[in-house]
Amino acid sequence: MSTRSAGSDDSYVRFENVQKSYDGEVLVVKDLNLDIRKGEFVTMLGPSGSGKTTCLMMLAGFEPATHGEIFLNNRPINAVPPNKRGIGMVFQNYALFPHMTVAENLAFPLQVRGMSKFEQEDRVKRVLEMVELPQMGGRRPAQLSGGQQQRVAVARALVFEPDLVLMDEPLGALDKQLREQMQYEIKHIHENLGVTVVYVTHDQTEALTMSDRVAVFEDGVIQQLSSPQALYEDPQNSFVAQFIGENNKLNGTVERVTKDICDVKLDNGSMVKAQKVNVSGKGDRTTLSLRPERVELDPPKSHKNVIEGRIEELIYLGDHIRVRMNVAGNDEFIVKVRNRSDRKPLAEGETKTIGWASEDCKALDLVA
Repeated sequence: MSTRSAGSDDSYVRFENVQKSYDGEVLVVKDLNLDIRKGEFVTMLGPSGSGKTTCLMMLAGFEPATHGEIFLNNRPINAVPPNKRGIGMVFQNYALFPHMTVAENLAFPLQVRGMSKFEQEDRVKRVLEMVELPQMGGRRPAQLSGGQQQRVAVARALVFEPDLVLMDEPLGALDKQLREQMQYEIKHIHENLGVTVVYVTHDQTEALTMSDRVAVFEDGVIQQLSSPQALYEDPQNSFVAQFIGENNKLNGTVERVTKDICDVKLDNGSMVKAQKVNVSGKGDRTTLSLRPERVELDPPKSHKNVIEGRIEELIYLGDHIRVRMNVAGNDEFIVKVRNRSDRKPLAEGETKTIGWASEDCKALDLVA
């Protein structure tokens, strides 16, 4: 799969055949080719050990590439030390100096660059207003909440006006509500400033919320690089389908392929139609990917895909009921049923028919 932009000559960050090994034997990043446009917000998403943080550390200059070259604004930077790359960094642990006030923490990158006292004060004031902490300049980090400290860390990465900001799991230490609030704040700061952001997280909701594009990593390889909507709606393999959002799996064998639709015989003998994505032809084993909200309970008989399942568990969640069913041998098959006052109550142990549109069901590579 190509991870090049439509026109790679407009790339601001470019990884070209980049590899990384820590022991000389095992590659944690394998032949990475990736273009990031100026002003873009790209998230590197994946489980622990997938290579995403290593890529960020190589871009920052904290880790050398074993092979290949990294370019910044068409300039090779492998031999450029971190402090000469002009890149802003935000870490999960904030990395603020505890003995300095907030204003002193923010002024430090400016002092290093030899800016005048007047320019330092002006920029510190502006970034504090940007992160909505205009009265906090005189406090020390220990006097701030976790969310306030994280805002200061973001402000420090932006205060010297870099063209590129790297963020490594910056919201991981925050509670859920504060994390969601900070997601929107960082997204809005990015939109207002137009700065290029490369963000690393293992949280798929965070990636979908904030990014222009998401690179899904697994085993040192980008499995898919797409917009959040494309990742969710059109996963290109089973790993991406399972990692992004909630997903139902049904295993079967391809019986026939007609253009973009294939007939699949499920392992329990049921026949269904699915969109051909990652199978080649008749006889291929496949795992079907189907989002819970795309499954209909008690569908009309005219529906092309109608099979039976047994209700195993009902969980009331206010706006919808989460129905766990046994479908074609999968007892973790989830259907989200909108909560309506006119719906007949469901019961555990009840057998119900379910259905879905063929284009909502993706025929992907087999998951054992």
